[in-house]
Amino acid sequence: MAGTVKATAATTNLRERKKQRTRQRLIDTALELFTERGFDATTLDDLCDAVEISQRTFFRNFAGKEDVALAPTHDLWLACLDSLETRPLAPQGTTVLELLRTALLDALERVSDDGWTHRVALSRRLAEKTPSMDVRGRQFCDRTSRSILDVLHRRLELPPSTDPRSLHARLALDMAVAAFHQALGAWSARQGQQGTPTRRQLAADLRTAFAALPEALALEARPVAES
Repeated sequence: MAGTVKATAATTNLRERKKQRTRQRLIDTALELFTERGFDATTLDDLCDAVEISQRTFFRNFAGKEDVALAPTHDLWLACLDSLETRPLAPQGTTVLELLRTALLDALERVSDDGWTHRVALSRRLAEKTPSMDVRGRQFCDRTSRSILDVLHRRLELPPSTDPRSLHARLALDMAVAAFHQALGAWSARQGQQGTPTRRQLAADLRTAFAALPEALALEARPVAES
């Protein structure tokens, strides 16, 4: 009986690894084709033929071309969501904003591999000139933000979502998202100067962006002195 259980577990693990390899090949191939031929010029048939899979297999992994092209950063946020859901919470006295920063940095450590930063760089360049990717990215952000808020309300002593004070948690999350985008923009700006920036540089940019938030909130709106 024990041997049967082990064999079943091994088969399941092998199947999961195969699925993950197929998914990764889809992402890598899609980003290469979209970059070489253009996003709109590359059809779903082109992509499936290149990876040697059916469209049915494609749609088991992604809802469309935009999703596979945005997968590198989407995977980071899904890892952040998983971290908030499963990892021990920070010590008492930690702010929600600090908790979100820690979860993002933890996710950055977990999703990264030798090729992840290169994929992020390709995805960002595509998104800058592909309106449909921008739309899909905003949809993903909204959906994932709602999921993160659900987790925060389950795991933290926060006012219920019907309470006006729950706005504080939403604003903290919005600031975390803004800090991430600012960090990603600063990180991407280094492209071409020294090749693809590293994951460590992205983590540093993320810490810098979060550290700037208190001063940004306190920044005075001083009119320019008339000459």
